[in-house]
Amino acid sequence: MKLGKVEFCRFLQILALFLCLSGMNQAELSRSRSKPYFQSGRTRTKRSWVWNQFFVLEEYMGTDPLYVGKLHSDVDKGDGSIKYILSGEGASSIFIIDENTGDIHATKRLDREEQAYYTLRAQALDRLTNKPVEPESEFVIKIQDINDNEPKFLDGPYTAGVPEMSPVGTSVVQVTATDADDPTYGNSARVVYSILQGQPYFSVEPKTGVIKTALPNMDREAKDQYLLVIQAKDMVGQNGGLSGTTSVTVTLTDVNDNPPRFPRRSYQYNVPESLPVASVVARIKAADADVGPNAEMEYKIVDGDGLGVFKISVDKDTQEGIITIQKELDFEAKTSYTLRIEAANMHVDPRFLSLGPFSDMTTVKIIVEDVDEPPVFTTRLYSMVVSEAAKVGTIIGTVAAHDPDASNSPVRYSIDRNTDLERYFNIDANSGVITTAKSLDRETNAVHNITVLAMESQNPAQTGRGYVAITILDINDNAPEFAMEYETTVCENAQPGQVIQKISAIDKDDPPNGHQFYFSLTAEAANNHNFTLQDNKDNTATVLTRRNGFRRQEQSVFYLPIFIVDSGSPSLSSTNTLTIRVCDCDADGIAQTCNAEAYILPAGLSTGALIAILACVLTLLVLVLLIVTMRRRKKEPLIFDEERDIRENIVRYDDEGGGEEDTEAFDMAALRNLNIIRDTKTRRDVTPEIQFLSRPTFKSIPDNVIFREFIWERLKEADVDPCAPPYDSLQTYAFEGNGSVAESLSSLDSISSNSDQNYDYLSDWGPRFKRLADMYGTGPDCLYS
Repeated sequence: MKLGKVEFCRFLQILALFLCLSGMNQAELSRSRSKPYFQSGRTRTKRSWVWNQFFVLEEYMGTDPLYVGKLHSDVDKGDGSIKYILSGEGASSIFIIDENTGDIHATKRLDREEQAYYTLRAQALDRLTNKPVEPESEFVIKIQDINDNEPKFLDGPYTAGVPEMSPVGTSVVQVTATDADDPTYGNSARVVYSILQGQPYFSVEPKTGVIKTALPNMDREAKDQYLLVIQAKDMVGQNGGLSGTTSVTVTLTDVNDNPPRFPRRSYQYNVPESLPVASVVARIKAADADVGPNAEMEYKIVDGDGLGVFKISVDKDTQEGIITIQKELDFEAKTSYTLRIEAANMHVDPRFLSLGPFSDMTTVKIIVEDVDEPPVFTTRLYSMVVSEAAKVGTIIGTVAAHDPDASNSPVRYSIDRNTDLERYFNIDANSGVITTAKSLDRETNAVHNITVLAMESQNPAQTGRGYVAITILDINDNAPEFAMEYETTVCENAQPGQVIQKISAIDKDDPPNGHQFYFSLTAEAANNHNFTLQDNKDNTATVLTRRNGFRRQEQSVFYLPIFIVDSGSPSLSSTNTLTIRVCDCDADGIAQTCNAEAYILPAGLSTGALIAILACVLTLLVLVLLIVTMRRRKKEPLIFDEERDIRENIVRYDDEGGGEEDTEAFDMAALRNLNIIRDTKTRRDVTPEIQFLSRPTFKSIPDNVIFREFIWERLKEADVDPCAPPYDSLQTYAFEGNGSVAESLSSLDSISSNSDQNYDYLSDWGPRFKRLADMYGTGPDCLYS
């Protein structure tokens, strides 16, 4: 007869209670035939009470305290004279004892998984004397387990991986469940595993929990991940047992079971012929369902007419084949290329070779497109030579360029003037002939590097560049000269034949066989008695003395003209003068003093020191004189005058004036009336010996002459006066000249007076007085009221 789950649980509880009661019966104290225990001195009697282990069923759900067991001593006569005491783990809190009867009860619900047993101590005391009648003894209350805990997967959920195409039975992962119930009692902790989800692909071993593959040839490319649900059930999987579950995610890892395959059997790409070398022409990719290293490929060109023109490499990130240019393309030479390209896996698994070759082939056709290209020179660099003696217009060489396009447009040439700033060369625009435009000088620039531009006539934007190196050939057009500026000295005590200088020469020219110089004295100096010249035949010469006893007092410097000839064709020569100074030398022949003035200078001071001292003294004197002069000019007036000199300045507003000098320039009274006799006054800043020319009287001289004389005298005074300001700084005053002999020219005054004054002379004064002459003249038409 089958029992339900509830009925089965009740049956187990009744069975456990029965077992517990039977244990308690065994645990009741048995009476001993021995004498009662008395504690007197050190005498110990035989123990008179014993008991076995107590058992308590866990998870008791009743309302009354659970009876555990009974303590009884054979000393107890049942008259209440004996008192039982309980101590130890859980005493009074979990377990209580009836001190009269010794009955033990559990007052709380117990859980074996929290604590499996309790250790307590029991003692029987005389109620009157409170002394023990039995020795204290320990006993254990063990919690009896029931199946109240389900299995648990403490490490779940699980993840695992297994290679695709694995054979059946390949181990994937092991799962483990634990049960908190007592494994030593019954089947409460005996677990059995089963798979609830994941069939038919995987299976699990019931006892070990090892998950294995259950189907062959599982393909990652079809499905790469599976979710499994594993159950663990206690009570050996029987009905009424508790269970727990966990999930396991199984991922199929990739293996190289798929060969690469091109999506298309052929490809076509168009590229312009102007595409630079190393440019990418195309990207192709073979499809491979595998991933990671199993999908890594290599590409190679196995056939075709573009083997040397193109190359293919692999992009490590995308596994694409990258086709690039190795050589320049030329539409006019070849218009298309065909390539046979192979893609193959780099890592092949021998287990899957039966699936076919792990490589594939495709065809790539590359069409070259025509573009308008600039003209191309026949050679990248032209080398030309020309003599520096070449005349203007001399032909140096010719460059040539052509249009590489099929149209073959005419080409025009020009020189990039940034490379020929001095415009030494010209080029014929049509023929490309290069000629000289200016005289050349190898010593200034030995090589000219110019750039020639070739432009299409129909499209000047298309310009090609050619480079020309023009080497200037040397001619002998520079005379030799001293290699340096020599400082030659000769000692006063020099002996005849003594070497005083070794000279060499340089030449800006560069003859093919090197320089060869010839030295000699000029004809005028060949017979001098002081020095001679010896040519060393090695492009150097030696100057020697011909006599002794040179004296600075007689002649301190000698000039020796030396004639130098080079070996050019035709040869050039020059005369270079060597300056030789006579010096006073020490015993070692080292020059000490070379100036003739040294004989008359005080001892102990050199010429330079004396000049410096003299310059300092003169500078101080000049500064003192300037200071004194400036102070005197500030404190005293420049002209002695007993009366107070009243000055006036009449300045034009468009003139900055001469500053303070204008206030002391001239006596304005003299300008008002030149007939006043002016006294010659002495100025403090003028040397008394300087006398001015006597001034003539102005009364009988015409006014225009008077004015000219007045300006002339002032000019002469300014010229001879070292302290007067420049004459051009003097201001222009309203000079009216002499007083008019007609007195006032006022018309009012003329009417009131009856004078018969003759004004005919006004007509002699020039155009400026014509109006007055017309007004006051005696002519018949000159009467005005």
